Amino acid sequence: MPSSPHLVSDVMTQTVISIGRDAPFKEIVTLMDQWKVSALPVLEGEGRVIGIVSEADLLPKEEYREDRPDLSLSEQHPAAPLPTGRIEAVRARHLAELAKAGGTTAGDLMTSPAVSVHADTTLTQAARIMARRGVKRLPVIDRIGILQGVVSRSDLLKVFLRSDTELAAEVHRTLAPLFPGQDVTASVEEGVVTVRGAIRDRRLVPVAARLAQAVEGVVDVRMELTAPEGPQAGPRR
Repeated sequence: MPSSPHLVSDVMTQTVISIGRDAPFKEIVTLMDQWKVSALPVLEGEGRVIGIVSEADLLPKEEYREDRPDLSLSEQHPAAPLPTGRIEAVRARHLAELAKAGGTTAGDLMTSPAVSVHADTTLTQAARIMARRGVKRLPVIDRIGILQGVVSRSDLLKVFLRSDTELAAEVHRTLAPLFPGQDVTASVEEGVVTVRGAIRDRRLVPVAARLAQAVEGVVDVRMELTAPEGPQAGPRR
């Protein structure tokens, strides 16, 4: 893998199973089961992403098979009524779920527009988007919306497969300019970095820790830096 920061293009899956707007419900379920994926991009034209169908979009079909949600919300606990804005939000969500429960094609079921990223998005940014939007995978699109790949949660974890040797070399390259001419080493075991050595300026310890932690694939950082013995101790003037 290249040096940090890693990008979505480094880990994304380029061979993507996708569907069109008219794909029927059962075909969607079959493809998800066959390819062991939790969502499928919906494409139109030359491959432009217009939405995504996830397992969450399909579940209302079963969830509301026998019962329908109470849109009146009249059974709230009188001691703790929902605010008006919250009531409207819950009602809107239930209506959307009801619509999807009656859906038969990808166009009926998809979430649109799809939450997506570009190939040059960093893995940190992609992880934040997934967490904030509550999604497990993101279509990767170019500047005009054409599908280039898909990045999933498991893809983002690939950086933790980097070897300890590779991580140690990158941490050393990262920290070397911070401690010129000083005997500072970095060792890595199971992704945990230990930085050792004698440094002249203790104020650089938290800076070094942040730089080491920022290396993609690092699990944790331990700092074992000391002040040098003798008259050179302390920061240079």
